[in-house]
Amino acid sequence: MTVVNSLGLRKAPKDTRVVVAMSGGVDSSVVAALLHEQGYEVIGVTLQLYDYGQAMKKKGACCAGQDIYDAQQVAEKLGFPHYVFDYESRFKESVIDDFADTYIQGQTPIPCVKCNQTVKFRDLLQTAKELGADVMATGHYVQRVEGQQGAELHKGEDQARDQSYFLFATTQEQLEFLRFPLGAIPKSETRKMAERLGLSVADKPDSQDICFVPSGKYAALVEKLRPESIVPGNIVDLEGHILGTHEGIINYTVGQRKGLGIGGGDPLYVIKLNPERHEVVVGPKEALGCKVFYVRDMNWLGTLTDLDEGVRCTVRVRSTRPPQEAYVKHYSEQLVEVCLTTAEEGVSPGQAAVFYDGPRVLGGGWIVRHG
Repeated sequence: MTVVNSLGLRKAPKDTRVVVAMSGGVDSSVVAALLHEQGYEVIGVTLQLYDYGQAMKKKGACCAGQDIYDAQQVAEKLGFPHYVFDYESRFKESVIDDFADTYIQGQTPIPCVKCNQTVKFRDLLQTAKELGADVMATGHYVQRVEGQQGAELHKGEDQARDQSYFLFATTQEQLEFLRFPLGAIPKSETRKMAERLGLSVADKPDSQDICFVPSGKYAALVEKLRPESIVPGNIVDLEGHILGTHEGIINYTVGQRKGLGIGGGDPLYVIKLNPERHEVVVGPKEALGCKVFYVRDMNWLGTLTDLDEGVRCTVRVRSTRPPQEAYVKHYSEQLVEVCLTTAEEGVSPGQAAVFYDGPRVLGGGWIVRHG
């Protein structure tokens, strides 16, 4: 009987074709190098998501000019094939345009999730299959665990690097095809591996902020893409009293305290945004607390019937927040209701709610409104 290889397949590594999604960073480069070292047939694939000439000028962006070059250098050094695919139009439609449209609706988008959900784990994964790959591997810090009912998605072992929040939209079918070789090790170990393997990217800094907005000026990008949507309006308190004015709700996010442009009195925070009325609603910190909210477009990696009966689990409402105890159940055909044991201040429409059973990801969806 053929022994199961390190990727969980009953094949010898030399007979196993692996497409590695190479962003040009240290993580995916180490994945490609390790699998190549173990004897797998590795094919590196990098996506060009921006105009190449403009991308060369950007710093801190992934899948852009310098990163494409770095991925090519790793592949050339180790001697495995590497391809660059132009996904610029797909990325603009699925990620950048969605980012702008979500912002002008008064929500706070997470483009990294949309990118994984569409361009990477839908389009690139299909390309990997067309290349005859047995699996596709990435440098994400999550773990794929074989369960009784198929593959399960678990948190990365290194909690400081865990990326499970951003991969909640991974479907069961995709999870069966994906592999995450770095999920059980800390980032520091990845750096050491890169040095041992002699990779030029061993000391390369991690990408920061949103890749297509390396300056961090999100409102400026939205204004450029959707100039007609920037409408001035009022800043009001919870009773509707006008406290000031603003130049567009895209300049505000739920929970924001600084830069409101209204002084005096107790500290005020953005409680919600009303895009229909172009209003920014502010109030005291305690008004941010939320115990009930609703989620749409659920991707559930557990048993769907569980949601009919209700599930006790933990939920993370932002990538930087720890999971909170919750009770989750179907509210309607389109919505899932989430009831928190303790009020959470970080609940904001447009953000993701990701559900866990211990280290296992049960699924997640997009927050649409508070109870």
